[in-house]
Amino acid sequence: MKSSNDIIKVRRGCKDVWNAFMVRGASFSTNDIPYCPTTAYSLPVSLVSFEEAKTIHKNAMHNGHTDYCVKAFIHFWIDDQKFDGNRKGIWATPQEALEIIQHFSGIVTPDFSTNIDFPEPIKIYNTYRMRAFGFWIASQGIPVINNVRWGSEETWRYCWDGLPHNSILAIGTVASGLRQLENRPVFEAGIREMVKQLHPHTILVYGSANYPIFDELKSQDIYIKAFPSRMDTVFSGRNAHE
Repeated sequence: MKSSNDIIKVRRGCKDVWNAFMVRGASFSTNDIPYCPTTAYSLPVSLVSFEEAKTIHKNAMHNGHTDYCVKAFIHFWIDDQKFDGNRKGIWATPQEALEIIQHFSGIVTPDFSTNIDFPEPIKIYNTYRMRAFGFWIASQGIPVINNVRWGSEETWRYCWDGLPHNSILAIGTVASGLRQLENRPVFEAGIREMVKQLHPHTILVYGSANYPIFDELKSQDIYIKAFPSRMDTVFSGRNAHE
């Protein structure tokens, strides 16, 4: 892997509009994706979305609780505009995001979208941003678990880059369309390739893990820990009253 220590010094007065500071000291894949280590050595007790974390932080600051601590990991399995806005998103204002994150137990790295219908350069850029943001948060001493995203087979040449082997990895099944049988082959092929490439010992799932592919992974001695999404909780509540 290449190292960010090889980066050429910039001219005086230039602004870091690409957040190069995030990858200072990082190693890079041949596709220039920074390596993001797992710095969490146990699974989260619970998860809260970044949107929820912002509300918790705002209320705590309003009430003068500046040293509050929440025993939950922050996740980003929410619509991109809720954490990646042009003016107040985690990439545009990372220091403000860090002020929130440091009050929580850790993060699952951001779920910047890499949808199948996106142009390939955007999917690669968003993969880069997942790892870069995670690497920076880990460098602040905050526990980090890597979120993994993939699309159809052409994304496999870069979507595993920068991820640790024999570690905890996280995936989201929310909005994956897995309820429809026609959407499962791409997901299942991708997760099998992820296991082949990275050999995770644990997979954190946000959303339902009640699909045959997860039984297959369990048979390979991979521990699956599912956290129900807010939507899952709503549906389970409705079913309980029917």
